Amino acid sequence: MASEENVVALCDVNEQALAAAAQKFPNAKHYVDWRKCLDQKDLDAVICSTTDFTHAFVANWALNRNFHVYCEKPLGITVEEARVVRANYLKRKDKVATQVGTQRHANPNFNRVREIILDGGVGTLQHVHAWGNRQIRRKEYLPGEGEVPPYLHYDLWLGPAPYHPYNKGYFGGCLAWNMYWDFGAGQIGDMGSHTIDLAWNAMDAELPTSAEAHGEPFNPDVTPVDLTATFEFPANKWRPPIRYTWYQGAHKPNRLEGEINVEKIGHGALFVGDKGFLVADFTKNELLPRNQEAGLAHYKPRPKEEQIPDMGNFQEQWINACKGDLKTSCDFKYSGDAIETMLLGLVAYRAEKKILYDGKNGRVTNANEANKFLRRDYRDGWTLDG
Repeated sequence: MASEENVVALCDVNEQALAAAAQKFPNAKHYVDWRKCLDQKDLDAVICSTTDFTHAFVANWALNRNFHVYCEKPLGITVEEARVVRANYLKRKDKVATQVGTQRHANPNFNRVREIILDGGVGTLQHVHAWGNRQIRRKEYLPGEGEVPPYLHYDLWLGPAPYHPYNKGYFGGCLAWNMYWDFGAGQIGDMGSHTIDLAWNAMDAELPTSAEAHGEPFNPDVTPVDLTATFEFPANKWRPPIRYTWYQGAHKPNRLEGEINVEKIGHGALFVGDKGFLVADFTKNELLPRNQEAGLAHYKPRPKEEQIPDMGNFQEQWINACKGDLKTSCDFKYSGDAIETMLLGLVAYRAEKKILYDGKNGRVTNANEANKFLRRDYRDGWTLDG
């Protein structure tokens, strides 16, 4: 993606990684602190592939400078972060192109699923189940171990997160660190971002009015692996109120709605309507009738010439949008709403009760003590709105 563009700046807290990138882009300036990088005067667009707990920071600072932004998922790890970045984008949506890195969205199956739901394949949509089977278990933050390598700017890696002593176990990809509360949102933010995208693309939902969740006992260091969260959404112009239920870890079901077998689908969704069921993963789908005698007579698939066009390369869509109409499939409004929903599941889990949510104002209305879980504190010297 970037190799065909004019790359003028590179930034990484790992100087070895920075040096490797510099071989490919020898004319780019080098930084280890993204805050300084964003002040370079000739920037137009920014790609953020940092740690989950700095995504909202980089994205928001870049928007403040009217840069186009491609940000890896999740857009934030708290409800507040998702809301701040989305609001900033909406103020500038006529100036900048944004995209959240849920690249599976480019699979043609996403559009086929949307068409089936919109065209009444399941009848009136009532409930969407989605799940992920990944189980990465941690017990607690790692103890200090070993010296920080000379090429790693560890304090900058920590950034806004509370201080934790260096341990090489936090490194080696996002799955090494994103299960910890201070560093990520666990599976809600990881594969949950991809899987809700499959459902969100067809639901045409915005923010839920309630969330409830249950899972393994709360661990103050580590996000839950085993969790079920259910959300309620109001009616829109084409459907009545619906529910969305997310299952992760050992809570992943093998069967749903009685006899629908989803055992072999690691990450997927089941759309439930009054006339049928649609089972889907990222690349394929199967439509099943609710009434065997009636079958699928109520539904006629679109002819190929009337299907939603394939989007092509996901990253190129954003680059072309930066140079053109600014429109992308997973902009900070679409993806901000989706991740805010998922993160409300963690709020309900921590509150240990069903919460009622005012999406306009971003507040839990029936349990004031839950509102503290909508946000997190940052280390001195770090601000979300720089």
